[in-house]
Amino acid sequence: MTNWMTGACETGGANIHYRRTGGARPPLVLLHGLTGNGACWSPLARSLEGEFDVVMPDARGHGKSDAPLHGYRYADHATDVVRLIRGLRLAAPSLLGHSMGGMTAAAVASQLHELISAVILVDPTFLSPQRQREVRDSDVAEQHRRLLSMNRDEVAAEIRLRHPHRSPEIVELLAEARLQTRLSAFDVLTPPNPDYHRLVSALRVPVLLVIGDVPVVSSETARELQSLNPRLRVEQIRNAGHGVPYDQPQRLAAVAGAFLRSATAR
Repeated sequence: MTNWMTGACETGGANIHYRRTGGARPPLVLLHGLTGNGACWSPLARSLEGEFDVVMPDARGHGKSDAPLHGYRYADHATDVVRLIRGLRLAAPSLLGHSMGGMTAAAVASQLHELISAVILVDPTFLSPQRQREVRDSDVAEQHRRLLSMNRDEVAAEIRLRHPHRSPEIVELLAEARLQTRLSAFDVLTPPNPDYHRLVSALRVPVLLVIGDVPVVSSETARELQSLNPRLRVEQIRNAGHGVPYDQPQRLAAVAGAFLRSATAR
């Protein structure tokens, strides 16, 4: 990781910090979920950097990116990513997004169409309107407020307790990312989310939906999305919860690498 580049890109609404593995390889942009940051992708990026120029931005309100007072809806996150792609002059990048980052990736790809090579959606926040309201009304923001009063060792201990099978490196990265997430970032939970049926229908490039054992995106929803877009493939990774990149980073890297090789060989 020591020879990876870091930088910041001004997107109009915020300075977006990113890590980048570099090299003359096809670009791959990794978009993290709520309370994550670009560094959380490190294990996955190490597996993929031999084949791809991996770009790992911190979403606004996360990591080392700016935290403006307003502008945390999916449209704002998507605009940041579109401007990052243009600012870094990434030619036909592929996108891989997890959770909040999955919804953002779908929004970006539905705007840029064939300027994107392929899209991987890792258990994205494709929620029914009722489920969106339930998440908004839950205590997730309050839990985060409580964690912000703790130190990194205490946060890491909580993560370890909840996810005993995650690697020590990932636990430390997630604890750091959690403490760098501003409360304003939880605004993204305010309904309505973009209409994911419309977004997925609009995708004109190969799409892979990756889910774990107990996913946000049910197998019924996955089948529905496949009927909406014949380009969409589904892959399930066992022994992984919603946090697939943290539970099974090597397996996800293998699945993503194989899909991207076949998608970009068109």
